Amino acid sequence: MPEYIIATSSTSDLPRTWLEEHHIPFISYSYTVNDEPREDDCREETRAAVYQGMRKGDILRTSMINTFAYLDFFKGLLETGKDVIFLDMSRKMSASYQNCAEAAEQALHEYPGRKLYVMDTRCISGGLGTLVVEMVRRMESGMGWQDVIDWGEAHKRKIAHRFTVDDLKYLKMGGRVSNAAALVGSLLSIKPVLYVPDGGTLDVVQKARGRKAALAAIRDGVLHDLSKVDATGTEVHILHADCLADAEYLKDEIKKAYPQTGEITITSLGVVIGAHCGPGLLTVFYLCDGRCPN
Repeated sequence: MPEYIIATSSTSDLPRTWLEEHHIPFISYSYTVNDEPREDDCREETRAAVYQGMRKGDILRTSMINTFAYLDFFKGLLETGKDVIFLDMSRKMSASYQNCAEAAEQALHEYPGRKLYVMDTRCISGGLGTLVVEMVRRMESGMGWQDVIDWGEAHKRKIAHRFTVDDLKYLKMGGRVSNAAALVGSLLSIKPVLYVPDGGTLDVVQKARGRKAALAAIRDGVLHDLSKVDATGTEVHILHADCLADAEYLKDEIKKAYPQTGEITITSLGVVIGAHCGPGLLTVFYLCDGRCPN
């Protein structure tokens, strides 16, 4: 058994089955559906039901995790007698990050003989999940606590994040675009292509005219990144919010261009990111030689 624990949050958007198989503890973000409180349980069936509900008009709102919840979570991990590495969303994207940092400081004060490292991952959603998977893989191969941290810090900005959304109204509801921009974008069928740069924010890098053009932009970005490295064995993770056909299209396009890539997984997007971007969000994540939006 490993000498330490890697833990994460539900916003790593990893399937519950994977988290349980690898014994990875996670703390759940909360959300409401039409004011009914729920916990993000990372189950595929929950995600599918949420997006189907959103298409029928359900309203989702998310909440940050408070300091006390983080502290309780960390204390439970440290009670095992093991040191801990904790990976959550990028500090720039998470209102919870400060609460997490404060809780970690308190936990270490109560457990002075233990180590707890909270990484500013500069990743979100499946990018965070990719980082978790890669670090867990190294932990399970026998790599030590500090060496895994060092690997994560050296590679976290080499995880590419490419997104597109299908309906600007969800970004408008979250305050990421204005009412006027959302209206004009909808009238012109504008589909933003988004990217996470080194700083860990979520930026619009292209405004495509129509869904097909947005998917092509994501495909071209992935293929450009893979052309700069030896793509042999590179794993690609595609997450979707009730748009499986688009995810399968992207998988086929990548495999056609680079048949030597490793496994290309397709899973449902987590609820928290999906609540802010809506059904039709398509995302892709993979290790590259450095983030470049174009």
